[in-house]
Amino acid sequence: MSHKRIPKRKAAIAVGGVAALGAAALLLPSANASQSNGDAATPRTFKSGDVSNVASMLASQLGEAFAGSYYDAANKQLVINVVGNNSNVVNQIERAGAVAHQVQNSTAELEAAAKTLKADATIPGTAWSVDPKTNEIRVTADSTVTGDKWNTVESTVEKLGSDVATLKKSAGTLKTFVDGGDAIFGGNARCSLGFNVTAGDGSPAFLTAGHCGVAVAQWSDSQGGAPIATVDQATFPGDGDFALVKYDDPATQTNSAVNVGNGQSVQINQVVEAAVGQQVFRMGSTTGLNDGNVTGLNATVNYPEGTVTGLIQTDVCAEPGDSGGSLFTQDGGAVGLTSGGSGDCTAGGETFFQPVTTALAATGATLGAGDAGDAGAGDAGAGDAGAGDAGAGAGDAGAGDAGDAGAGAGDAGAGEAVDPSESAADPGAGEAADAGAGQQEGTHHKSRKRHQ
Repeated sequence: MSHKRIPKRKAAIAVGGVAALGAAALLLPSANASQSNGDAATPRTFKSGDVSNVASMLASQLGEAFAGSYYDAANKQLVINVVGNNSNVVNQIERAGAVAHQVQNSTAELEAAAKTLKADATIPGTAWSVDPKTNEIRVTADSTVTGDKWNTVESTVEKLGSDVATLKKSAGTLKTFVDGGDAIFGGNARCSLGFNVTAGDGSPAFLTAGHCGVAVAQWSDSQGGAPIATVDQATFPGDGDFALVKYDDPATQTNSAVNVGNGQSVQINQVVEAAVGQQVFRMGSTTGLNDGNVTGLNATVNYPEGTVTGLIQTDVCAEPGDSGGSLFTQDGGAVGLTSGGSGDCTAGGETFFQPVTTALAATGATLGAGDAGDAGAGDAGAGDAGAGDAGAGAGDAGAGDAGDAGAGAGDAGAGEAVDPSESAADPGAGEAADAGAGQQEGTHHKSRKRHQ
């Protein structure tokens, strides 16, 4: 077996690696296996990562009767919304181990309402997504939506009906979370690495936010350092917020893991579709590790730069610099890439994520590190990312100062407890210039491609 040279600087890049971890004291518990008691009439208990496959199967079987689904985390049950009270439909749901819940609004009716919002209320600072728990479309307007803009959004929601859509005011401002400072650097911009992948041509690469990829063509692992990766594809705004960035050295070897700080990491072994009610964890270069729940799917967000569709909505906090960072499950499922939102990790807020599934499909990449063999979307992609490699962080991180962040972590794979409760040093983001949405020099272009 041949051995490739691993440049020291590049080998320090771990998925979602950061040089400083915020004081997020979180424990990732061992996952409970899905269980079935053999009684078709009694609901099964599910792991949150398993519900999307069952929900998709039932959606195809039930047709128009299917009106969405969500995960009841307290009872570990999958709830399927149905229109009407057809006993055959209910039996199909129960045979699959799920719970049938009768609702008023069909999927088609909610999709029609979303089209009305797009036509009549596409205003920067607004967002909407389907909430299957309430069987409604939840519309959010941030603090910039005032006067006639607010009146337009409010009247549009009222016309849809209180049983179809609800409107709430957010104290923050919807924005993309790009900033100057730490993690991966491009010019004066700072973003976070999401997941290491293998590009369609077999070269090593990583996914990050599209608004990072359209802002800056080349990225480094240290502030002011030499570029180590070049944007190959980027989409923002439009049908997503994702970028594929290829490492410049094809010999680069990387980890299929998320570094959560303090020498700990979580192995990433599969791609997971988000499910409402699912607990998720986010890692980013500004605020470190935070957790929360998925609250909406197929979200539309109207950023100042343009509208982005197909996102995941959550109640996980995030701040500038966290853009592109990893959203994952406790047992190693890759879920999303941090896009933007409102609020912060002091006051709270909502954050939107690009689904990893659609980013991989659009770019032709597969989950996992290079040299990982068959690292398909559902595979571990472990390759050379063994236990001893799993915790390397983003090198050279503090506001311009170099330093390994959590190198040499033990294997914290799926099902193992990770307790990143100890705070690391301040990332010192303030020393870098802010590269927010308004300062990106008009470089937002959908699907820009760069070839090495």
